[in-house]
Amino acid sequence: MANEDKKDFNAMLQKDNGMPKIQIVSDEATNKKYGGEKMYFAPPKDYDHIMKQIPMGKVITVKAIREYFAKKNNADFTDPITAGIFVSIAAWASYQRKEDLTPYWRTLKVNGELNPKYPGGIEAQKKKLEEEGHTIIKKGRTHIRYYVKDYEFSLFPL
Repeated sequence: MANEDKKDFNAMLQKDNGMPKIQIVSDEATNKKYGGEKMYFAPPKDYDHIMKQIPMGKVITVKAIREYFAKKNNADFTDPITAGIFVSIAAWASYQRKEDLTPYWRTLKVNGELNPKYPGGIEAQKKKLEEEGHTIIKKGRTHIRYYVKDYEFSLFPL
């Protein structure tokens, strides 16, 4: 996203855009990749609701949230693109509020990776997670990425 300071993320969070909904996907490659044809779309506020449940010292991945939504709604999978966008919207909406905050820094990308699209980028998320007792490790030489070490032991079950 760009121009975050000029956007009203709390308004974006409340837009449902016709969601929740299920869409049938006919592309064979997609069906094979995700294990079915029923793709679920959750509205942004649903991601925010789940992210608010993650307690201090625990983490969750966007993938786990997506899997939870698919199972709960009798779908085969959820759209990974909108999931990533909606998690970022939830993070920025919380950042713009003074109360009813969402601990977005506890929501990680796949394999426990930190999310550079959150407010303050990697450094801000890293600091918040370390304050909660997590160890952050760096991987890569040219394309450096940061991860929560042994994140699997801190996963919050949905």
